[in-house]
Amino acid sequence: MPMAFGLRRFFADIRDHRERFRQFLGIAFIILVSIAGNPGPAPYLAGAALVIVGSAIRLWASGHVKKNKVLATTGPYAFVRHPLYVGNFALLFGFALASGLWWAIPLLIGFLLAFYPPAIRHEDAKLQRKFGEQWARWHKKTRALIPRLMPYQPDQRGNWSFKQSLRQNGEPIIALFLLFCLYILYPS
Repeated sequence: MPMAFGLRRFFADIRDHRERFRQFLGIAFIILVSIAGNPGPAPYLAGAALVIVGSAIRLWASGHVKKNKVLATTGPYAFVRHPLYVGNFALLFGFALASGLWWAIPLLIGFLLAFYPPAIRHEDAKLQRKFGEQWARWHKKTRALIPRLMPYQPDQRGNWSFKQSLRQNGEPIIALFLLFCLYILYPS
């Protein structure tokens, strides 16, 4: 029996197609803790630093990736397979910490555990199908989320592109949105 509408469809999508909701729920989390937050100065500063680091990682990564055309192994991809996710983790933890809300970190951990392991498996499988042996060599030497100390290929630099970062993910616009959310959260 097809489920076209309603709660059954929603829960089936959450179970089988989480990737559709990951970005929306991440943004909703940031907005929620930015509006509801009641930070003290020290947690705010520590969290804001993590948000800035996470945004910088995302900007760096999005300027190197050429989605579905070339396997990105330069820039942050020389250190970790999923630098955009690493950036997300840093900035989401930053917002949770900066908010001063006791429930923000447990809620975030639940969200990350529910949505990111399947996303990583899906992304790795897609890249393996698309890039075969080249992906297998990179995968063998580069962890998913914990960066290497030395780059995958030390002699290969790659070129970062602002235009690529803007066109691929709208990353500079997202960074401005995150700074605006930090401004809203700023302790008064």
